[in-house]
Amino acid sequence: MTDNKKLSERDICTKFITPAVIRAGWDLFTQIREEVSFTKGRIIVRGKLHTRGELKRADYILYYKSNIPLAVIEAKDNSHGVGSGMQQALNYAETLAVPFVFSSNGNGFLFHDRTGLADQTERELRLDEFPSPAELWQRYCHWKGIATEQALKTVEMPYYDDGSGRAPRYYQANAINNTIEAVAREQQRILLVMATGTGKTYTAFQIIWRLWKSGTKKRILFLADRNILVDQTKNNDFKPFGAAMTKISKRQIDKSYEIYLSLYQAVTGSEEDQNIYKQFSPDFFDLIVIDECHRGSASEDSAWRVILDYFSSATHIGLTATPKETKDVSSINYFGEPVYSYTLKQGIEDGFLAPYKVVRIDIDKDLQGWRPSKGQADKNGLLIEDRIYNQIDMDRTLVLEKRTELVARKITEYLAATDPYAKTIVFCDDIDHAERMRQALVNLNPERVKESRKYVMRITGDEIEGKAELDNFINPEERYPVIATTSKLMTTGVDAQTCKLVVLDQHIKSMTEFKQMIGRGTRINEDYDKYWFTIMDFKKATELFADEAFDGPPIVIYEPKSDEPPVPPDELPAPLSPFEKGGSEGGLGSEGGLGDGDDEPGTGRVKYVLGDVTVYVVSERVQYYGPEGKLITESLKDYTRTTVRRDYSSLDQFLLRWSKADRKAAILNELEEHGLLLEPLADEVGKNFDAFDLICHVAFDQPPLTRRERADQVKKRNYFTKYGDQARKVLETLLEKYADTGIQNIEDIKILTLDPFKNMGTASELVSAFGGKPAYMAALHELEEHLYA
Repeated sequence: MTDNKKLSERDICTKFITPAVIRAGWDLFTQIREEVSFTKGRIIVRGKLHTRGELKRADYILYYKSNIPLAVIEAKDNSHGVGSGMQQALNYAETLAVPFVFSSNGNGFLFHDRTGLADQTERELRLDEFPSPAELWQRYCHWKGIATEQALKTVEMPYYDDGSGRAPRYYQANAINNTIEAVAREQQRILLVMATGTGKTYTAFQIIWRLWKSGTKKRILFLADRNILVDQTKNNDFKPFGAAMTKISKRQIDKSYEIYLSLYQAVTGSEEDQNIYKQFSPDFFDLIVIDECHRGSASEDSAWRVILDYFSSATHIGLTATPKETKDVSSINYFGEPVYSYTLKQGIEDGFLAPYKVVRIDIDKDLQGWRPSKGQADKNGLLIEDRIYNQIDMDRTLVLEKRTELVARKITEYLAATDPYAKTIVFCDDIDHAERMRQALVNLNPERVKESRKYVMRITGDEIEGKAELDNFINPEERYPVIATTSKLMTTGVDAQTCKLVVLDQHIKSMTEFKQMIGRGTRINEDYDKYWFTIMDFKKATELFADEAFDGPPIVIYEPKSDEPPVPPDELPAPLSPFEKGGSEGGLGSEGGLGDGDDEPGTGRVKYVLGDVTVYVVSERVQYYGPEGKLITESLKDYTRTTVRRDYSSLDQFLLRWSKADRKAAILNELEEHGLLLEPLADEVGKNFDAFDLICHVAFDQPPLTRRERADQVKKRNYFTKYGDQARKVLETLLEKYADTGIQNIEDIKILTLDPFKNMGTASELVSAFGGKPAYMAALHELEEHLYA
């Protein structure tokens, strides 16, 4: 009889758990998935380097249909109790929105029912008592209130599958399923909140596909507020609808289609005869999906609301990254509470969205204000009203040309020091400001502009030339334009996957607007080395990070002094704990926004223009957000100490773990997953120190030895003499390799296939010199013991 205690966790899965699940009626090929990774691991940035943290991986996820996960099973080896994996499994189940949770050690199962409908929340089951798919599906439908025949027909309809293997990510599946189930329960108003960059349009497509294919909704209208959004949707995510789909344009109506895409301005207007949606009967559409619904659809006097009221019998689904909640406008008041929310913070934590650094640059006239002398006129001869002008007035009422030049110079310096071709969006106050910023950037980048006049482009709503370049700006394969100056046009729906710098030189009045701007940089594009981005803030807008309504802390906030470069130095970045609550000093949190369109030139606002007022950057310190949302200063050394001591409370504990580890690299990998990157730490402390010494020195105040000093100590012990000539030569060469490159490299047996080892013989010959692989590994461990004696 097998001793189960000697079996690995994988063996327990193969020999006990999988057979028990199959015996209960689950299909191995369509319903059981093992070792499912459902997040990517948070991107951790240090200086110019990045790594990924630990991803979440479930031992088993069980599906009723490919699109409906029902249960999570967490396995442990038999030396653990049956319920040892339950807390971990519950964590995964909560993330995956799965109601049934199991833990097993091969002896049986602990079953946790999250529906609240069971007599007992947790109970133990024998291996032969695992519930069948039909049993769990019946409970699921009862829990969700979707047990009717029509509801089941709607919910069981599969996703669209293009055969490429692309499937919704876990949070997209949650969003789709929750929405489909709400429709199946005949809920008429549905709100879906998903952070920018998380695939709202793809999610909307899958929702519409399943409702359309199941026959639940036959005629569907998709509304967006920007032409580019409608065209992107039609040509990309919605392409599978093919001939059933049309875009409403030129105010013409053809009622033979089933899927209609429209710019809301195309079907509504101020004159009665322009409201062409009235050519449809009020019950023509079964479903209306409103993209970016925070932009006014919930407001009773908005143009979108007129359409929604006319087609009031249809189901209305609102999609937004930022639900707008003010005393005048409320998404929730119209749609109800969101059926699902996926925030920026969650997206960054899961590794699906890019984290960001903040470079805060404060300008003297913004903070200290500027007052004209008595009777002073601007460069156009306008008498300037006598009062103090401050940050709110800059570029809206008061134009200081030297301030524009200073901002443009800081942007240029940053790009020159990092990547001159990094896609950059500069948010300005209005079209006039965006044009002046374009000119300033052109004058500061003559060589780049000589390469292409499109290096800097103004992309605003009033100008065809600039708008025509928007597609090129967001296309990763197109180098130009590199810098886009804009005001409102690019705040939403612009899928700029490779945008690495977002510049805020616009007075931002609302959290909604702030989140939308930040969202331009949150997409990841690994093919183009886009893993994180930088926010350069000239308007103190990033004080909104400390507002409780914001949900994603920055990696670092850097405030350069006037004589310092605008690029955060490599040794400074440190990770930030999510802060709980903080207050905004600048009073920026008031809702309201500045309107959705670009400010047209000459709209009546008086602007004073001055070319001779000098401005400079105010000296500030480098700042980071701490756990309580307070600004603190923390170095990479401080962070390393905190991180190591979180895992190892004492030097003895760390030394014990280090000496017992078969591979030292495993310990270093664990620390990396917690955000500790040794390379930038070595840049700060000393490049010739071993990883072990770096950690012991920084975390536990031990005097460090260089790798060369450790290698020389081993040589003095002269213990290699007990080995034959070839084995001794291998160990001496390994020691030299350690002195040059560190412990991780010599632990990998593949090193024997590289120079200079391959000149000594084949890898198998070198291992044979020790008497085989176990003896070679034993000799390597002995070498490590001497190194760290």
